[in-house]
Amino acid sequence: MSNTSQEYDKVIAICRQLYANKMKDYGCAWRILRLPSLTDQLYIKAQRIRSLQQNEVRKVDEDESGEFIGIINYAIMALIQLELGVAEQPDLNTEKAIQLYDEKIAITKKLMEDKNHDYGEAWREMRVSSLTDLILQKLLRVKQIEDNKGKTLVSEGIDANYQDMINYSVFALLLMKFGQ
Repeated sequence: MSNTSQEYDKVIAICRQLYANKMKDYGCAWRILRLPSLTDQLYIKAQRIRSLQQNEVRKVDEDESGEFIGIINYAIMALIQLELGVAEQPDLNTEKAIQLYDEKIAITKKLMEDKNHDYGEAWREMRVSSLTDLILQKLLRVKQIEDNKGKTLVSEGIDANYQDMINYSVFALLLMKFGQ
């Protein structure tokens, strides 16, 4: 599993660098987004991946990797929003935003390592398209939880679903040999 941990870190380093660069370009304008808006942004990215996987003709010459990176970074933003709440104006400097990113990734990676241990790295035998479908399923679950005002009877909360989306996206990128 140490190999998975190192591979995970390589993918996250690329995602983190993009996040940091976008913070320098745009600041943290995303802080004004309500959680359902972030969920919808994630949904758009996952749907685009699915379309790219299903369509034989592509009008834009891009692969799914950029969209999986987007899912990782938007899901981290959503986890930050869950913790801090929505801001009326951008309120984080780049250093604080990256610190929060690192905190959320550390928790999410620990979850991955625990589940990966229990599941025996079963994801390595999966198809990228199956991971895409699982992300879409998680998004539909999050939308339902949001519609229920955040309440669940027996299910894990929104944060766990965002964490799973991050981990599934990392797995998909690893299966695609991204960053290698």
